[in-house]
Amino acid sequence: LYLNTTTTCFVPDVAMFLTKFLQRGLTVRNPGFRAFSKLCSTPEEALTKSGLKTGDTLTCGGFGLCGIPMAMIQAVNQTKIKDLTVVSNNCGVDDWGLGVLLQSKQIKRMISSYVGENAEFERQYLGGELEVELTPQGTLAERLRAGGAGIPAFFTPTGHGTVIHKGGFGIKYNADGSVAIPSEPREAREFDGRGYIMEHAIKGQVGFVKAWKADKYGNLMFRGTAGAFNYECAKAAKFTVAEVEEVVEMGQLDPSEIHVPGIYVKAIVQADMEKRIEKRTVQKESTDNGKAPATPSPSAQARERIVRRAALELKDGMNVNLGIGIPTLASNFLPEGVTIMLQSENGLLGMGPYPKAGSEHPDLINAGKETVTTLPGSSIFSSSESFAMIRGNHVDITILGALEVAENGDLANWIIPGKMVKGMGGAMDLVSSGSRVVVTMEHCNKKGQSKILKQCTLPLTAAKCVSCIITDLAVFEVDSEGLLLTELAPGVSVDDCRAKTEASFRVSPDLCEMRQ
Repeated sequence: LYLNTTTTCFVPDVAMFLTKFLQRGLTVRNPGFRAFSKLCSTPEEALTKSGLKTGDTLTCGGFGLCGIPMAMIQAVNQTKIKDLTVVSNNCGVDDWGLGVLLQSKQIKRMISSYVGENAEFERQYLGGELEVELTPQGTLAERLRAGGAGIPAFFTPTGHGTVIHKGGFGIKYNADGSVAIPSEPREAREFDGRGYIMEHAIKGQVGFVKAWKADKYGNLMFRGTAGAFNYECAKAAKFTVAEVEEVVEMGQLDPSEIHVPGIYVKAIVQADMEKRIEKRTVQKESTDNGKAPATPSPSAQARERIVRRAALELKDGMNVNLGIGIPTLASNFLPEGVTIMLQSENGLLGMGPYPKAGSEHPDLINAGKETVTTLPGSSIFSSSESFAMIRGNHVDITILGALEVAENGDLANWIIPGKMVKGMGGAMDLVSSGSRVVVTMEHCNKKGQSKILKQCTLPLTAAKCVSCIITDLAVFEVDSEGLLLTELAPGVSVDDCRAKTEASFRVSPDLCEMRQ
């Protein structure tokens, strides 16, 4: 028991007695320091203390395979606990992370933002074996943060006008592909002329998080981007278990450097677990052997044309978010004199290049799960902080890919119902923020069909959010009247562009060749 004699005590005599002791210069020995140790000897002991049981809601920190509490996951895997509702950004991979609980059929429902490369996750969901609430990543982080902060619900622009708002999206499918459990529609309101939807907080009976260091009271420190979703999951659960790499005595951690105060943590277990890297990415070594470089293929040339044009959207001093794939490459072609700060949704501002071979670290990844570095001036923070930057319109521009774009600026890029389920990740939050949204993509799909349509046929990521479209054939600006063709790739005519574009568009009087 900590005693505070500066506040009013409900037993005045005790407060007066202790105050007199302190005024005399005597030391009041606090016998509770040893009692404050929350350290468990094994993950199994920590699991038993948590009281996790069949049917509970479990919040689980980490992003991809970075910062995951693997020892605690394995401890659950060795029990008969089942029918869990698990709240986590994603579900690991088939044989690691939460994927092992999917394999053993111990999870009934996943509340997450991203399916990613977990084939078993996608198979169970589409096959009707698993319930899945796909939730925008920023909304998920904020729902967890709100749960830990005692806020029952909040309004957000993310998802307004989409299936998240309207409901009816499949949480669970029947074997024939029909929807067995549809999502509920969200309450909507308008603030300052803009649409918002209400999201409810998430709270769990038990939470598992992974930290770098902890003291015996449970104060936690994370390393690199391994704190993603660990901050939030630690606070949203009634009983949180922290799996840590190093435990120190109280007083050995600088109070100003604590990431999660021990008040949120009920048990600690030290575990030396393998740290897997989902996407090991390093700088390519120079292959200068005196030979002339190979001529790039037409498709590679088209991709580079898109990337070089996208790079011209980036201005000096901008805070920028680049999506996976083609958008990521834009930072390699920055105009001379332009310096930007790259923001990654998993909690990094000031993302640097890929590390040199041998220096990659599993605790430092980007939103695409790739190993990265940091730059001078960079900062690392929680998932909810990351999306506060995004939702609050502090990120100047977002460049991302798409499956479809409509002539009014509607965007669809996260799912093909019944066929491909990757999840929306942070895309819904990014394109609903009010910042400039640039889409980079091939003009047509593999069947030669236009991806720029009169109206999107796939579920929307956001309505009327796209500012500019850059393809291998053309550049369009999106304004209140629709699409305006402003640039054409070399050798492409207006007629060629019309023939490959379903959407209607106007031609700028200043139409020019695509800038590079």
